[in-house]
Amino acid sequence: MLSAFCERWQPETTTFHLPFGEMTITLDDVASILHIPITGSMISFSQPLQVDDANALLVELLGTTDVEASRETEQCRSPSVRLQWLRENFSTITDVSSDDDIEFATRAFLLHLVGCTLFANKSATSVGVVYLELFRDLSMVGSYAWGAACLAFMYKQLTTATRFEVRQLGGYLTLLQAWIYEHFPEMFSSPDLSYIESRPQ
Repeated sequence: MLSAFCERWQPETTTFHLPFGEMTITLDDVASILHIPITGSMISFSQPLQVDDANALLVELLGTTDVEASRETEQCRSPSVRLQWLRENFSTITDVSSDDDIEFATRAFLLHLVGCTLFANKSATSVGVVYLELFRDLSMVGSYAWGAACLAFMYKQLTTATRFEVRQLGGYLTLLQAWIYEHFPEMFSSPDLSYIESRPQ
């Protein structure tokens, strides 16, 4: 189903070309499906994050050592960290942990969250360290237009997926699936809930 819709995506108009016309996922769809803010501070990054800068961010905002940070980005071969690495290193926080450790773990959790959902890449196993910058000031997390950023990222992933050599789709696929379900309910068969005495369910 997702592949069929990807084939109908037109990067020039950022719409799905369907037999009856064009449709696309809108900010209103994102707000009603995901219930995340579509207004607020814009999420943008001035330039791509280099590996050395990613290592520095990991040390500063997650409290890792230089060696741990370098080892992880080397393993990912990019300014990224594995989702598994985040789970293994930041899941042991308790009530007696220091405030700094709790803050580091909170940032790690949020980075893991956006890496699994809003900004999921095609591998679904790693997340860019660049998003960690958004969690520098935890009090600002609720002020961002997460929905708008998620939709822009989804558009970019759909556009990338239209290339002949690309075999996978990134982005928040749950959003795309829910949008299809909302707008094309006839594509999904309804379960037969009628009770037949000779064939109890």
